[in-house]
Amino acid sequence: MKTIRILFLSALASVGAGTVSALDTVKGPSCVEVVFFEPEKFIDVRDSYMGSDQGRDATLETLKEYLTTRGVRGLLPGQKLSLTITEVDLAGEFEPWRGGQWGDVRIVKDIYPPRFSLVFRLTNVDGTVVKAGKRELRDMAFLMKLTMGFRDDPLRHEKALLDDWLSADFRRGK
Repeated sequence: MKTIRILFLSALASVGAGTVSALDTVKGPSCVEVVFFEPEKFIDVRDSYMGSDQGRDATLETLKEYLTTRGVRGLLPGQKLSLTITEVDLAGEFEPWRGGQWGDVRIVKDIYPPRFSLVFRLTNVDGTVVKAGKRELRDMAFLMKLTMGFRDDPLRHEKALLDDWLSADFRRGK
């Protein structure tokens, strides 16, 4: 009986996933474009103290995907948001002086807040600029926030900071 229930639930989940992906294709291409300017010079986008390019690329790709999907929520139909991220400093820091394997552990303390520097431009369908600017995002109280949606996400503090900025600058109709 349990096997039949598990098979039924997995079939239902796969049908639901297919429906969601079908809805995504109806939307068309994303209205958010994200570019990382000279990512090799970013202060801190590493997965360990000695960090590899693969770790950096994976982290930046995750942030890009998040911004691409999340940024659409505040846009009106036909608008396009172009982001150029010029600096990324993830929450926490590696403290290799602790010795041993601690060089691969990111220590998250309030003295190591997440930080982004970016330039953005929001345009209408006809190409007129609705809003443009440069932002220095930093959340000094990032450890005091409840990040329930991202609880197990290693980039939860960065995503919460980006969410705060997106909802402040790009509320629908603002």
